[in-house]
Amino acid sequence: MILAGLPLATLLTIFGIVGAGVVSLYILKLRRRTVAVPFSLLWQKILKDKEATSLFSKLKRLLSLLLQLALLLLLVLALGDPRAAATLIKGRNLVVLVDASASMQATDVAPSRLASAKDKVKSMIRGLGGADRMLVAQMDAMVTPMGPMSGDTGELERALEQVTATDARADFPRALRFAADALRGVDNAEIVVVSDGVLGAAEDATGGVHLGDTRLSFVPVGTGKRNVGITQFSVRRYPLDKSRYEVMLEVTNTGPEPEDIELTLLGDKQPVDILKLRLKPGERLPRFYPQLSGASRTLEAKIKPLDREHDDLPADDHAYALLPERRRAKIMLVTAGNTYIEAALLLDEYLDVEVVAPVNYAKKAGGKYDVIIFDGATPAQPPRTHAFYIDPRGPGSPVKVGEEIKQPGFDKLDRKHPIIRFTALDEVNIARAHKLVPEPGDKVVGASAEGPIFVAGTRAGFKFAVLGFDLREADLPLRVAWPLMLLDTINWFTEEDAGYLSSFRTGDVWRVPVSTPQVSAALKRPDGQIEQIPVHEGRAVYLGQRAGFYELTVPQAEGTPPVVTSFAANLLDEAESTITAADKIEVGGKPAGEVASFHVGVRREIWIYLLLAVALLTAIEWATYHRRVTV
Repeated sequence: MILAGLPLATLLTIFGIVGAGVVSLYILKLRRRTVAVPFSLLWQKILKDKEATSLFSKLKRLLSLLLQLALLLLLVLALGDPRAAATLIKGRNLVVLVDASASMQATDVAPSRLASAKDKVKSMIRGLGGADRMLVAQMDAMVTPMGPMSGDTGELERALEQVTATDARADFPRALRFAADALRGVDNAEIVVVSDGVLGAAEDATGGVHLGDTRLSFVPVGTGKRNVGITQFSVRRYPLDKSRYEVMLEVTNTGPEPEDIELTLLGDKQPVDILKLRLKPGERLPRFYPQLSGASRTLEAKIKPLDREHDDLPADDHAYALLPERRRAKIMLVTAGNTYIEAALLLDEYLDVEVVAPVNYAKKAGGKYDVIIFDGATPAQPPRTHAFYIDPRGPGSPVKVGEEIKQPGFDKLDRKHPIIRFTALDEVNIARAHKLVPEPGDKVVGASAEGPIFVAGTRAGFKFAVLGFDLREADLPLRVAWPLMLLDTINWFTEEDAGYLSSFRTGDVWRVPVSTPQVSAALKRPDGQIEQIPVHEGRAVYLGQRAGFYELTVPQAEGTPPVVTSFAANLLDEAESTITAADKIEVGGKPAGEVASFHVGVRREIWIYLLLAVALLTAIEWATYHRRVTV
């Protein structure tokens, strides 16, 4: 027998102190009351009866004392929480993985699959034996233990109540590895997975999960199959007309029956388009909305079934996106005169362009500009802002200008770079250019067979782009690619790219760019809660598991208002939208078994019976007191 509560020395001290007090109360002399009686002979008779029963009275008082000491002993032992030694009773050690992924928000089981799962786990907790221990963990994009390994039912139920559903996919392999690590080296180890079975294979980039001798059990939840969800949603502005944008979305019927739905597109909370659609079983229906206007910031897509009050899985019925915030950018064009550049800059009404002759640049260099374009002119000192160099000359160029190249072409292009991803430069004809020599860390955007002629990078925290030829010695200005490339370069400098922070995917680690040396930022979640998140290498890092609109506030220097960045997040996961529940799962080719021997019953902790004995002895004392047996 072992004591799981207070140690034996402490219990003996408590019993000794309190027991001495109880004995002292019984040793005190009973003070008798003076009562006047009318007849002395009657009093004499009572005295004779007292003498005859004095021994019995002492025994009754001794019995009452022993009863009180017995009650005290039982209470003290209950504080010690005595239990059977582990060698006599070996309980189970369980890790219960409660699936909290998006599919567990399905309402085919009232009130939801997660609530049903928690009820089943609660029944397990209440059926634990005295030697059993359990750890409750939430399984979503990561695995979160909600408390320590414990046999305390109250503590386990409080841990279970903290499990909440997220808008992300469950990382099943990570959860299994965590559970296996938590149970390593213990006897009677068991992993219990409580889920609808929408988990995928138990393997990741490191390979399959191996549980060894650890028992795996599965508790299935859910019965429904019908669901329609938004599985793709993206938005971008048009490069040459930032007041207009286009939307692409995809709606998928993951159920076995045809579904009639209503699709609503909203811009800045106002309806833009409403469609009624019919989807066949398993059908994926894309929708494209070109040439939209009116919305300045937020876009949303919503679906709802027409033949039912609500969809079984609301988490994938709503998608969110943000258009890049439009702000005016101040541009300085340093040129002796170039209509090709000036005309291209007129295409964006959000650009404030100031044309400066090279001889007057020094007078204007102290002004605040978002971007400076140098056409055939190169200052001795680089500007303290983003700069685009066209045919640079002299030592002030951010990259070394090498030898002249005759009739080069764009033989190699980095088509994923934001500057040229919307352009076609393969057929551009160039009379002559200069070879550029990039430094380590610079990006070669375009190169001929002889060497780089278009380079981009960063110097002293400011971006730059260098084009190694004069526009007037190429047919690039006669192509649509030229204004696109110029405006995309400015967008890259000012981070106004059409896809910039449009939408993140839940369940991923988000890295939001911030221009601050701070080490933390405040993130406002869709539910209104605010939490501090770390900033590492110029990016705020956060594991997002909720769909909706977010707001990131980054503090600046004293006296400067904080920078606020908004972005959106979406589920967009066809696997999670497929809510068909599974009745079994497999890990390493072995199916999970059923959970056995969990039922509501009498627990085996001895302190429970000690308290019951105290209550029973108290009832006996009450009865004997009123019958004057122990007084």
